[in-house]
Amino acid sequence: MTKRDYYEVLGVPKGASKDDIKKGYRKLAIQYHPDKNPGNKEAEERFKEATEAYEVLSDDQKRQAYDQYGFAGLEGMGAGGPGGFDPSAFQGFEDIFGDFGGIFENLFGGGGSRRRSGGRGGAAQGSSLRYDLQINFQDAVYGTKAEIQYSRNEQCAACKGTGASGGSGRRTCATCQGSGQVRHSSGFFSIASPCPTCHGEGTIIENPCRECGGSGVQKKRQKILVTIPAGVEDGKRIAIPRQGDAGTNGGGYGDLYVFIRVKPHAYYERSGADLYCAVPISITQATLGAEITVSTLDERQIKLKIPAGTQNGKLLRVREEGVPVAGGKKGDLYIKIVVQVPTRLSSKARSLLEEVAKLEGENAHPTPIALADLHE
Repeated sequence: MTKRDYYEVLGVPKGASKDDIKKGYRKLAIQYHPDKNPGNKEAEERFKEATEAYEVLSDDQKRQAYDQYGFAGLEGMGAGGPGGFDPSAFQGFEDIFGDFGGIFENLFGGGGSRRRSGGRGGAAQGSSLRYDLQINFQDAVYGTKAEIQYSRNEQCAACKGTGASGGSGRRTCATCQGSGQVRHSSGFFSIASPCPTCHGEGTIIENPCRECGGSGVQKKRQKILVTIPAGVEDGKRIAIPRQGDAGTNGGGYGDLYVFIRVKPHAYYERSGADLYCAVPISITQATLGAEITVSTLDERQIKLKIPAGTQNGKLLRVREEGVPVAGGKKGDLYIKIVVQVPTRLSSKARSLLEEVAKLEGENAHPTPIALADLHE
């Protein structure tokens, strides 16, 4: 089945509230529930599709990533497929079909919690983490290095991530007999849920590590240096491998995703690789022409020639004074000319301007300018 937009799947608009998203999912879940459509593969696929959509759109962080980057934004976030299913996201639907554990055991080949933890004591990959980093406009244009600090789960040094102390091993859980699940009946449903004793693992650590309490991981403060490439745009993310959480039972580390937030600049704006700013000049400079000095974003001084007769709002281009791009080149700098009309004049200045007005002749009945000409 072709992967469809999650909002389309649930039949809700992009700006839908959480309640509308829940209602949309509830309707589809009832319609395509496997127990109501035994042996119907299409209904099963629709149910899984709706569940996947709800799992993403009901989570604020995953929804934001999906809205901004589509399916690519969910990579590494434990979303976008049955492998990332978290049954805790569906609390509140017990009135439809009780516990989700048994349903997803049948649909996805394993209970939700067991797939996340690796199942039966097996190693599982750690979760990926997100860090929002705000940087200055100049640093986004020219690149920089930033030191960040955050907390993550690291592999316990005492037990090397196994959760077991002194080389002790695991034994089969007596409650579920190693299956990781227990079943109970609810009307004509037979519901499977993760074993409360082993939490879906199927095995129990005989002698848990005292340092980590048997989890195999410890929360620690992490400090790393992040390289921000020149030309990075607001909202872009930088992936740093193996800097996320450590996995359980000795599993590998997840990744860290650093999302860039760029502070606005007081005088400059950006469009792609080009920079824009505005510079004021006098009415005589605009009329007669002039050569002025302008500060660039990196605080260098460049000379700019103002042609005689320059109009207010004119854009002058300075080549390769913009944002660095691939191949060692740069975008351009566009300078908008703002002609400032004096509000106070000396008597001599007023007399001279009146003389100019007489020489040039003032048009007391001007014809309107075509709007199209204003945008040329």
